[in-house]
Amino acid sequence: MNIELNGKGYEVEPGQTILEAARTHGVHIPTLCYHAKTGGVGKCRVCVVEVEGMRGIVTACTVQVGEGMKIVTESPSLHKHRRMVVDLLLSAGHHDCLSCAQCGSCELQDVAYSLGINHPSFPQPERSPEDLSSEFLVFDADKCIQCGRCIQGDNCTVINDTLGFAYRGADTKVSFDHDLPIGSSSCVQCGECVQLCPTGALTDKKARGLGRSWELEKVNTTCPYCGVGCQMTLHVDRGQNRIVRVTGREDAFNEGMLCVKGRYGYDFPSSPNRLTHPMIRKNGVLEKVSWEEALDYTATRIKEIVDRDGPDVFSAFGSGRITNENNYAIQKFTRAVIGTNNVDHCART
Repeated sequence: MNIELNGKGYEVEPGQTILEAARTHGVHIPTLCYHAKTGGVGKCRVCVVEVEGMRGIVTACTVQVGEGMKIVTESPSLHKHRRMVVDLLLSAGHHDCLSCAQCGSCELQDVAYSLGINHPSFPQPERSPEDLSSEFLVFDADKCIQCGRCIQGDNCTVINDTLGFAYRGADTKVSFDHDLPIGSSSCVQCGECVQLCPTGALTDKKARGLGRSWELEKVNTTCPYCGVGCQMTLHVDRGQNRIVRVTGREDAFNEGMLCVKGRYGYDFPSSPNRLTHPMIRKNGVLEKVSWEEALDYTATRIKEIVDRDGPDVFSAFGSGRITNENNYAIQKFTRAVIGTNNVDHCART
């Protein structure tokens, strides 16, 4: 199928929306409510384009391409429309970019910047308090643009059915279980809504004040908790040698989704309780020893116990936080040296 974008011809797939076709060929169309996982709903009205033969302007995220369709994505009238829409979105809340946790990675901020909007033009409402009741999430309704991405992700992607729109008209807002505080709702704290939010309305509580997005190094890795092997990105402060936050990789099989452990259980690498050297309990007190003494003591005690009670009293438990090679060595040692099949792993269930 062939279409025309801004006077240039392109071959596209039937069934694609205008937005999807444009993105496939590197043509930028701004949007706020669209996400690949949640689809196009046409709520934000920022992705509007002009199509020859169609009345008025149309939303690129909901209209499918047609053979010979001629589309304009940039024009003075489209620019004016987008400016008005984004200005109204900014005026409907309080988007304090200097102090916002999402500054530098906020889609609304990026769109406002590209349209040359420096501040809201219309009167803003009174401020509402943040919801700080959750251990891991913060909800600031003043920064919510009601795009619905968090609701779609919660109900259709991870299927928790916790989020929804409450009330009507100017009082409409995103709510957890019919307007309960997050901490009192059925929210499982997976953080999917945070990852989908295009503004600073939903943010990670543990990461607040610990580093801006451009200050952190991104490191792709695999979640160490279970056997699924979800792919994720660590946002690391190299100066402080700590993980600030974790996001799921959208381009991997888990499509950005993580459980509460994978997204928020990242404190163990820098925990002050983490062992940094071998220790042996002597006279009831743990004492620091050399690796040679620790290995000799361990080997002696294992041999004594196995010689006395038989190999099946011994069992080995592998870990998702060590390499495949180390896990292989554990099971090989258990079967070939000790002589038992009592081997298990934390990622088995």
